[in-house]
Amino acid sequence: MNRITSSPVLQMCEVSKRYPGMLAVDSVSVDFHAGEVHALLGENGAGKSTLMKMIAGSFDDYTGQIKVNAQRCDLHSPAIAKANGIGMIYQELSLARPLSIAENILIGRLPTKLGFIVDTEQVKKETRACLEKVGLDLDPFALVDTLSPHEAQLVEVAKVLGNHPKIIVMDEPTSSLSRSEVVRLFDIIKLLKAQGLAIIYISHHLPEIFKIADRVTVMRDGKKISTKTIDQVTPKSLVQEMVGQSIEEFYHQRHHEIGETRFVVKNLSRFGFFDDISFTAARGEVVGIAGLAGAGRSELARALCGIDPIDQGSITLDGVAYQPTSMSSAIKSGVAYLSEDRKREGLFLRLDIKQNILATLIDQHSTGIVYTPKAGQDVPNELINTLEIMPADELIDVSNLSGGNQQKVLLAKWLAIKPKVLILDEPTRGVDVGAKNIIHETIMTLAKETGATILLISSDLPELVGLSDRCIVLREGRRIGEMKKAELSEEAVLLRANGEEAA
Repeated sequence: MNRITSSPVLQMCEVSKRYPGMLAVDSVSVDFHAGEVHALLGENGAGKSTLMKMIAGSFDDYTGQIKVNAQRCDLHSPAIAKANGIGMIYQELSLARPLSIAENILIGRLPTKLGFIVDTEQVKKETRACLEKVGLDLDPFALVDTLSPHEAQLVEVAKVLGNHPKIIVMDEPTSSLSRSEVVRLFDIIKLLKAQGLAIIYISHHLPEIFKIADRVTVMRDGKKISTKTIDQVTPKSLVQEMVGQSIEEFYHQRHHEIGETRFVVKNLSRFGFFDDISFTAARGEVVGIAGLAGAGRSELARALCGIDPIDQGSITLDGVAYQPTSMSSAIKSGVAYLSEDRKREGLFLRLDIKQNILATLIDQHSTGIVYTPKAGQDVPNELINTLEIMPADELIDVSNLSGGNQQKVLLAKWLAIKPKVLILDEPTRGVDVGAKNIIHETIMTLAKETGATILLISSDLPELVGLSDRCIVLREGRRIGEMKKAELSEEAVLLRANGEEAA
């Protein structure tokens, strides 16, 4: 860990930001130094993202002072922030997906010949140089839409590095990355740190913080709770500061009986994605689906709920043949899928909480082509209370919620149909400790009290191990094993996913 001896490159002095009816950031003072990784922690809604948006120039109405290299700087636009050497890597990618990698990385500074003709060779050269910084070897002219989520995340990092920033804010940069890609990103961070950049790192994954951070600041309810060096804190102490209370046991032991077999998958294949997969799942059972990136987990989930086609194999649900031809048909059969990408595939961001939750119930509340809008009106408020969605106002647009509360709305949307089978794809990605706890409790309550069958896909190994009754392991699109509850551990799952056995 570096001992901080230099003057701060960035200072925030008593800064505040108010939204209508809410003080999102309340008189926060914090400084950041060159050659330092400074972690910023807190539950969703704690004020972290708002604080970072101030740095990125998203607001012109914050109060207090921001200083860059000891000089006051009113960061009232992204252009001003960029001119002052500030780069922002957002959790939700800011890439223009219909454009090429090169157009995204070099936006606003495409090299030209004769002043107006794009120099394609120079574009290719500069783009490749940026991609090399993050270890990618991609066609500069490939469309971002064709990239996998983890490739797009690294392109986002390359885009920011291409502007040669002095201060970089990373908001959940590993949320779409595999373990090997996380290691690559950490190597990049160490290199940037050695080059004297100030790195502000936001993450809900505490092990990451202890691997790369020099100092850590905790926020709660818009206020700064503490700033400490990494050797002054423990995972337990950080969680206590984030939630304001002690959490002795995050994952709880299960204490209910699992029912009879409900969901039977036999020899299921989608050519090129997964092959000959078979498994069963019972009433009230949480079956984990483990595997590394590219193992076929999400592809299997999408096929089970009718989004993608099935080329061969069969499925039965409660003893009856189940053939999902669309997501609508899956919903009618009682099968729901919570997508890993809440903003692109899961939520209607411009609609309010109520409309999002009721969206899955339109068919149930319709007679022919006539929809009865008053039907099911009590459902949203019940789920808002159950999941502790904040603010607890069903008429607030989902786009105005924090990431954790958006994720709760996404879960509420599928709980509304009272599913027989609920497929959860990364259900707590990018959410804070408190929101994660509520989601976990809801999953366990759903399985115990309603007998719902849960299929859980998660790259969070403690989550997968803690919630699953047993685990199906996929590798390169094929099932390579099954692990019972007594066999589950983070190490054992990871070894099995890599095609190895625990010692």
